[in-house]
Amino acid sequence: MKFEKKLLIGLVIVVVFTPLGILIPMVFNAGGAWGEWDTETLGKLVGYIPEGVKKYTGIWKAPIPDYNFGGENASVMVQIISYIAAGIIGIVLVSLIIYIMTKFLIKNEK
Repeated sequence: MKFEKKLLIGLVIVVVFTPLGILIPMVFNAGGAWGEWDTETLGKLVGYIPEGVKKYTGIWKAPIPDYNFGGENASVMVQIISYIAAGIIGIVLVSLIIYIMTKFLIKNEK
């Protein structure tokens, strides 16, 4: 099997399993996905909010907050579809960036 086909199969598997990030916390009543806490939740878990987190907490706003196109009150199905779509969008964007960089580097070598 060619490397590209193995890579594609691996990426499809990753995309299919992406919704586990929302399903597992629901099953175990764990709140949000591990490591994706807001400052309030982090403060409760750790006992304090690190200064760096306080300082830089508002510097970045995600283009797709919580990987969810449907908003905070979206159904689980909408959340699952959003997670899969966000995974596909991420793969496409990273692939495009790598492709463009590769073309640029190869062009500059000649």
